[in-house]
Amino acid sequence: MTGPSLTVEGQLRIGELAKRAGLTTRTLRYWEECGLVKPTDHRFSGERLYLPADLERVIHIRELQALLGLTLAEIRIVLESEDAVERARNARLSGAPTERRLALIDDAIDAHTRLIERMDDRLSRISAFRDEWVEHGKRMRERSAELRAEPPKR
Repeated sequence: MTGPSLTVEGQLRIGELAKRAGLTTRTLRYWEECGLVKPTDHRFSGERLYLPADLERVIHIRELQALLGLTLAEIRIVLESEDAVERARNARLSGAPTERRLALIDDAIDAHTRLIERMDDRLSRISAFRDEWVEHGKRMRERSAELRAEPPKR
């Protein structure tokens, strides 16, 4: 039995997907513009329809934002890498010709390399930011020690 927001095929309307993911429909539309999600189907009225797997993807995007603090551009790179691996896996499972499978694996390797490069860049920036704050803390402790060593001013 389907609820009012499910189609006969089990697809979710955009409002139901947004509600289940804790987002607004505006956010989902923006993410669609950014290439992060795409509706599985559209009704004749233009209404967007999504599969349960799309809900999983949206939740994954939220986790990448909340837990790792990734930007949407960085999330797109993560998703591209994951999608490339999935395409290669599906080609293998479907018995695609070796040439096609090699091309998909090469695509997955390229996407993976871009992701690792992006992570390395982010980690480098985080490390530099941390180092600045460590130095700032040292200077504050030194200044505090200097002030404590001075005779009190009246």
